[in-house]
Amino acid sequence: MKKEARRAAIKAFLAGGALLSTGWLALSKKKPSGDTVKLLSQDGELVEVDREYLKVPTHMHAGLLNKSTTGREAIPGKKFVMVIDLGRCRNALKCVTACQKMHYLPEEKEWVKIKLMKDTEKGAPYWFPKTCFHCDNPPCVKVCPVDATFKREDGLVLIDNQQCIGCKFCMAACPYSTRVFNWEDPKEPQPISEEYSSTETSVPSVHGTVEKCDFCPDMVRQGKLPDCVTACPNGVFYFGDENEDAVTNGDETVRLSQLLKDKAGYRYMEELGTEPRVYYLPASNRMFPVERGFKGMSDEEKQKFEDI
Repeated sequence: MKKEARRAAIKAFLAGGALLSTGWLALSKKKPSGDTVKLLSQDGELVEVDREYLKVPTHMHAGLLNKSTTGREAIPGKKFVMVIDLGRCRNALKCVTACQKMHYLPEEKEWVKIKLMKDTEKGAPYWFPKTCFHCDNPPCVKVCPVDATFKREDGLVLIDNQQCIGCKFCMAACPYSTRVFNWEDPKEPQPISEEYSSTETSVPSVHGTVEKCDFCPDMVRQGKLPDCVTACPNGVFYFGDENEDAVTNGDETVRLSQLLKDKAGYRYMEELGTEPRVYYLPASNRMFPVERGFKGMSDEEKQKFEDI
């Protein structure tokens, strides 16, 4: 009976389109527990697998796990928050390139994305930087079957890419579409690629896992600002500690509560109940016309913004 049950589980899983080569399953000596989890296969199929058949991914070993779990420790007494002033953004893209350089990302992979938005048909368009929202009620954390995505007490939502099995459930659950998947082998410099993967630096990358904006906790732990904040030439990004009621863009430091009150700060898609830790200041009193954001772009690049 046990052998037949195991065969049935294998057959059901293969029918779902998932690949055994990803290292998700360890079937040889496992007995089904009856406790199942749902996973997303690489073909986008929803499959149900007995929890006993899940195993540590092939890219992880005990040494890496011990190293990576240290990033689960919050920075004591902190509750990090970001404020983005839409009236200052001109699509300079310095935040994007700084993030890519910091995390050794290829040019086509963006953790910080700049969108062109318009609130009403008659309203004017504006540039909209989008990071991970590090929600206080994160759907991505709830659906992860292996605790690879987790929420820290200091407000950060991070990914342990040594624990991630690449099921992409977190990507499906995120209403903001801020996560990306590593479809190919990373192309990082050799010294970086040979380091232990850190949850706080998100490098080196691991093929077949999910990545996203992490608010640069390794820099924050040193008392430094994330690179997207300091790289922006117009002071669009404010970063700070909600417990101290203070945020800074590197040039000016202001009270968080007063800034949100004076400039009608809001949270994007707040009605979803995700409780994001990123606030936006409306695109009023704009410093730049939206057309300046297209300066120097090729026709191919401009096509990305055709649909506002």
